[in-house]
Amino acid sequence: MTAGRRQHSPREADEALVSVRDDPLASRFELRVNGVLAGYVSYRDARSGRAFEHTVIATEYQGMGLASQLIRYALDEARATGRNVLPFCPFVRSFVQQHPAYVDLVGQPERFGITVHTPDSR
Repeated sequence: MTAGRRQHSPREADEALVSVRDDPLASRFELRVNGVLAGYVSYRDARSGRAFEHTVIATEYQGMGLASQLIRYALDEARATGRNVLPFCPFVRSFVQQHPAYVDLVGQPERFGITVHTPDSR
C-alpha cells in the first residue's frame, strides 16, 4: 500500500462511481473512481486504425475488473466511430481474444496472435 493511500476492497469498487472518458489531448481513455484517476489506456491514431499501446490500473484498484470496463468502453467507442483496432497492448489483445464480439474490430487478428473461432472450427 502506498503511503497516504488507502487500500480499496472489491466491494468498495461496486459501490463507487466509475466513469470513463476519452482525453484526446493526452491520447488516452481515463477511468476514474469517485473522481480519482484509477487507470488509463493509451492510444495513437494511425491511418490503419486506433493503436492501443498500454493499459495501466493503479495498484490499489487492481483486481476489481476496472481494466475490463476501461477496455470495453474504448473498444465500443472505436466501433461507434468506425475505427479499426490495433491491439499492441497485451491486455487489449487478451480482452479481444476472450470477447469474440470485438474481433471484427481488428483488421488482421492473426497478426496479433488472436485466434478467430468459427462455429465450424474445432
